[in-house]
Amino acid sequence: MILRVALPLALALSATVLTSTAACAQAPAAPPATRPAQRPDTGSTAELKEKTVPSPDTRPQSIKDGVQLQKPQLQDYVAMLDNIPHHAPAKPKKPRKVLLLAHAAGFVHSSIPIAAETIKAMGEATGAYSTTITFDPADINAANLANYDLIFLDSTTLNFLDDPKDAAATEARKKALLDFVRGGKGLAGIHAAGDSYHTSPPRGSTDAPTGTWQDFDTMIGGYFKFHWLFPQPITVKIDDPKSPITAMFHGQEFTVHDEIYTFVQDSFSRKRVHVLTSLDYAKMSDVDKAKETAATKRTDGDYALSWIRHEGKGRVFYEALGHSEHIYATTPIMEHVLAGIQYALGDLPADDSPSVK
Repeated sequence: MILRVALPLALALSATVLTSTAACAQAPAAPPATRPAQRPDTGSTAELKEKTVPSPDTRPQSIKDGVQLQKPQLQDYVAMLDNIPHHAPAKPKKPRKVLLLAHAAGFVHSSIPIAAETIKAMGEATGAYSTTITFDPADINAANLANYDLIFLDSTTLNFLDDPKDAAATEARKKALLDFVRGGKGLAGIHAAGDSYHTSPPRGSTDAPTGTWQDFDTMIGGYFKFHWLFPQPITVKIDDPKSPITAMFHGQEFTVHDEIYTFVQDSFSRKRVHVLTSLDYAKMSDVDKAKETAATKRTDGDYALSWIRHEGKGRVFYEALGHSEHIYATTPIMEHVLAGIQYALGDLPADDSPSVK
């Protein structure tokens, strides 16, 4: 089932490459480029549930007896291996090392283990970087970070660097992270990396979350306030089709199903980030739009999904998709993440000026 979700989009978006290769081999006059096929309308979340039966393997949080689970499920791992990119968009300027932090202090997403293995496998398959995976926030310290070029935040939630029993250790970790990025290194994060360092109003509250670590909230680009639940269907719009980080989409919007994050209005702004992709809000149904809490609803209809930005001398990439395990077996989305990582490493130049000047 996972392969049937991932492969159509991957094959459709690779059609242009296959067509142009065949044209070069056959005739001097190349045929018109093949555009990615449009995926059929899959309907609302309710319609999807009517057409299916619940999955036999429900996805609980990836934690047992207070300890995070570190291994992905077999079917997720195999699907990922069959669909990850095998070519990097840029040649590394030097051997690159990535430290992936998979520690979550709040909700522990079931996809954390497969996300970690996907980032590691992409680096190995493409030669873009090597990866060390850690679940220990104590590894975010100045001495250890000197060995790395980029930190990848794997659905970290809430106060992921904090040690509740040691305020000095907490502050040292925070300083090490900020100094690392601002000093010229890279930061990349996926999904719940944007659900970090903010308050959590009680369920049913009309209050919006507020940030608890301004430096990080600004650096990552915003913080969570609401999500449409999986399997929410959305249309993904390519905001910057000229960026090398979105080249795999060929400028064509596409549909995807996932848990879709929205960000507190004051925390996210195109004046601070360069938006790469976003939710095409105009194509969302009125029923789905109404699910967002009215009291904290964004007034600008701006629901960005991925972006980049400069932080001091360093670079930041963020991707909001990634709640569901099948995202990590969707080749074009992982090609997008790989390109974002290479941007943050400093190997793939891209325009990161704010989208709104």
